[in-house]
Amino acid sequence: MWQNLPQVHVLNEQEVARAVRRRQFLLQTAGLAGTTAALGLTGCSTSKDVKLHLLVASYDKSIGASLGDQWDNIVAAFEKQHDGIRIDLERVPYNKIDKVLAQRVEEGRAPDIAQSNVFAPYAEDGRLYNMTQLFDIVTQADFIRTFTQAGTVDNAAYGIPFLASTPRLFYNKELFRRARVSGAPTSWDELRAAAQALKAIGVKTPYGLQLGPEAAEDEALSWMLGAGGGYTDELGEYDFLRPENPEALAWLRDELVAEGLAGADPTKLNRTDAYAQFLRGDIGMMIAHPMLMGAADQAKLPYAHAAFPKKNGGAAPPVGISDWLMAFRRNDHRKECGAFLSFLYSGKSALTYGGSQSALPVTYSASDAATGKPAEQPLSPFVEQLEEAQFAPVNMRSWPAVRGAIRTDVGQAVMKGGDPESVLAGLDESAVKADMEAATG
Repeated sequence: MWQNLPQVHVLNEQEVARAVRRRQFLLQTAGLAGTTAALGLTGCSTSKDVKLHLLVASYDKSIGASLGDQWDNIVAAFEKQHDGIRIDLERVPYNKIDKVLAQRVEEGRAPDIAQSNVFAPYAEDGRLYNMTQLFDIVTQADFIRTFTQAGTVDNAAYGIPFLASTPRLFYNKELFRRARVSGAPTSWDELRAAAQALKAIGVKTPYGLQLGPEAAEDEALSWMLGAGGGYTDELGEYDFLRPENPEALAWLRDELVAEGLAGADPTKLNRTDAYAQFLRGDIGMMIAHPMLMGAADQAKLPYAHAAFPKKNGGAAPPVGISDWLMAFRRNDHRKECGAFLSFLYSGKSALTYGGSQSALPVTYSASDAATGKPAEQPLSPFVEQLEEAQFAPVNMRSWPAVRGAIRTDVGQAVMKGGDPESVLAGLDESAVKADMEAATG
């Protein structure tokens, strides 16, 4: 009698958790539905003959160059479905995008939509639409919670996550085999032991400690999170001197750098250089992003990756990394901006901007699709980390200045004679100064 009944799909724990999160978000934001309707987001109609200026980053031929330069296809597909909207696409080199955007805003020539590493100043100045004004509730609920929170200023999300990433500990399997290291370290003591074994077989840089000016803030934060610390306190205020942070830097100074296990000068090792050295076999292990997988596959390098370990064992919270999109109010094109961004984050478009070996998806639906496709299975461990990601305070106006101080100073704490507490106290002072300058304009 049961054979004609439809089969019931039993949700696994991950699916249940996602369903609960979405339901909670919808319940919390149900009151916004009326606002959404009033703003005109319930319909598909848009103004005729509107041109949206879209300012995005372009990438060079280094590792990760495939990050996002698929805009032409997205724009063509969007314009085909929206006769009244045309996209004026402008590409700017990635290392200049923040400066160009700031200059355009200052000159009163803000684009309609822009990509940048910085969004908080524009949000605080009232220049941006928030996500509630751009997306319907279902689309808002689909964004991964940790990334939406990172893009929030004054209880509204203005930074729209784009090209997300979380790093993992990559290691050279052949070097590990030769050093008789059985697998990825699961604690800092195991990481040091693996580094010692790699050094013993002549590996130039057993652990690639990337404290050069390109991305020192990400490397340092990974270690601080692994020790239970971070850049901010429970209230989200800067707190570099929380006790776990100097302990983490002192461990690096004494157990890795002083023992010659982190290369000649970690303060000069940038991420791009570290990736190149890893591909040459000069680095045994290091923190890296999924973009490294494609290059390692192409180089036929035997590698593996694992969660970065906590100091005393287990998986540390991963650092969340993202570029951001934002929609400016200047031209009063809210509906058109919302239409384009909703298209970008829907269906196949969302997978286009995540789910490659360059970047991760920022929505639950695209994450499910990416981990479910056989071609994307290598990304699964990275995608599964997304909800545990912890961010630097990118939603603070002062963060760019504080980030600059970290890049300049934090590496000195781990070098011979370095004083972690003094360096971190200096960063707290830099943060106070940056906050004051941000507050006074």
